[in-house]
Amino acid sequence: MCGIFGYVGKRNQAAQLIIEALKRLEYRGYDSWGIAVKNKGRLVVDKHAGKIGSAVTILPKSNFGLGHTRWATHGGVTDKNAHPHLDCNGRIAVVHNGIIENYQELKQKLAKSHRYVSETDTELFAHLVEEYKRRYPFVEAVRHAFLDLRGLSAFVIADEEESTLVAVKTGSPLVVGVGNDENAIGSDAYSVFPISRNVCFLEDGKMVSIRKDGAELFDVKSGKKIPLKTKIIDWKEIIPTRGNFPHFMLKEVHEQPRVLRNILINFDERIEYFVREIRKAKKVYFVGCGSAHHGAMIGSYLFAKISGIEIIPVPGSEFAWKEKLIDKDSLTVFLSQSGETIDVVEPLKILKEEKLKTAALVNVFGSTLYRLADQKIWLEAGQEICVLTTKAFTAKLAIFLLSSYGAQGNLDKGKKLLTLAIKECARLLTKQYYRKIERLIDKLYYKEHIYVIGRGVSFPVGLEAALKIKEVSYIHTEGFAAGELKHGVIALIEKGSPCIVFAPKDETYDAMISSAMEVKARGGYIVGVSHKNNEVFDYFFDVADCGEATVIPNSVIGQLLGYCAGVKRGLDPDQPRNLAKSVTVK
Repeated sequence: MCGIFGYVGKRNQAAQLIIEALKRLEYRGYDSWGIAVKNKGRLVVDKHAGKIGSAVTILPKSNFGLGHTRWATHGGVTDKNAHPHLDCNGRIAVVHNGIIENYQELKQKLAKSHRYVSETDTELFAHLVEEYKRRYPFVEAVRHAFLDLRGLSAFVIADEEESTLVAVKTGSPLVVGVGNDENAIGSDAYSVFPISRNVCFLEDGKMVSIRKDGAELFDVKSGKKIPLKTKIIDWKEIIPTRGNFPHFMLKEVHEQPRVLRNILINFDERIEYFVREIRKAKKVYFVGCGSAHHGAMIGSYLFAKISGIEIIPVPGSEFAWKEKLIDKDSLTVFLSQSGETIDVVEPLKILKEEKLKTAALVNVFGSTLYRLADQKIWLEAGQEICVLTTKAFTAKLAIFLLSSYGAQGNLDKGKKLLTLAIKECARLLTKQYYRKIERLIDKLYYKEHIYVIGRGVSFPVGLEAALKIKEVSYIHTEGFAAGELKHGVIALIEKGSPCIVFAPKDETYDAMISSAMEVKARGGYIVGVSHKNNEVFDYFFDVADCGEATVIPNSVIGQLLGYCAGVKRGLDPDQPRNLAKSVTVK
């Protein structure tokens, strides 16, 4: 969440460079944006609530500035609360990702002469730096101010007098791009690519001073200068476009057969190594948040059923209650699309400090999770611009499927099933099938509640389908284990209640049909997702049997239902309200 970008250099188009960078960071999720540039001895600010869209800045020409896309924490979504925030003299500008936990206490300590114009915790930091600058040079003032803070934060601070940017962090990602007479700082490597591919990933507890002619790295606690080490990033830069698709979400859903085929063909060595590490461990934990946690649950079912290996899935935000159980014989695997989600990055850091084994399945090469994990599998799904994950989610499922069969000593069978799943996904993404999805949504888009049920591995598939529908359409959608219906959930069913039933050709089929009957007997409207039609279904989505790999096309059904429901309700599926791709605050 939140996107940060700053530029200092030889070009006089700083404002335009910043806008373009912020658009590259839109995928992180935000509700307001702003830019500040230097002009005639002061900082000029342009900031707005809402999306950037096709905005063209009216700011003057400048070779120095910074910008931000904000996801609101302290204070509502307003122009005044948008970043950047200035000090009293308009010469220091601050952008920030994170939370200052002790900002009220610090605000009370500051001289009452400081003028505040926003409701944010971030503005305090501009005044705190201003206060310290009365005693110290700018870089030292930032360092002292940062040491006063509690909480996880990333800041970029601009000083108009020195034409210097300072970046400092504990938590959220920041990447320095070191160019030729120009330098940049951004929330990810893609944002700084137009300036340089020679980058430095800023680590926690470090601070960097950036000017036109270079950058210097410091340790925050001691203030000592340390060598700034950079690396050349040779990834192919892909400018994300929607192509012929109306939204990035639909485009990324359609990219799944290609992503899965790449895993099928090119991931043998990664799968074999992953399997070896899992087999060596006495306990294996899969840790993820949101969709990644649902993927972890699906993985645990696949490993248990196929290879008889117990995997313990844990929500990242609840992992603290498992940490004491991890020992040198354990393997903890962290799952993430962005590789920056704080609820998986923080526990990984703790395990690293204790020298315990970690691994990561992550989609962003060079992300914090990717850099820190002992073993990493890069999903290679390509950048997801839509805030919701689709192709990175099914990429994880493909790796779990192949690894489960690899652990059984039968990787070839896993590949055959994945091949079937890829073929079935392609069929689900045809216009004919899409119209079938739309016809159902015409019947459901005005509903207040939708329920999704499954058993066995289809239970977390149902949870993920429910998440996709509510994320995009804002319809209250709940997923349940079908066997739990009689233990209270069935009280929610009334005449016309839509219930999506995942009934694949496996050991749960007969029990799933019985559960569907129970819901229908109470007036429910039954939507079947299965290999064959059944009289209990009021509406039917046919999904070919792909064995255990059926979890993949069934997940695609959930994605399409969510997308179509959101579009039918006139919503933006790429950037749902209140959501962010990288959740970097607790």
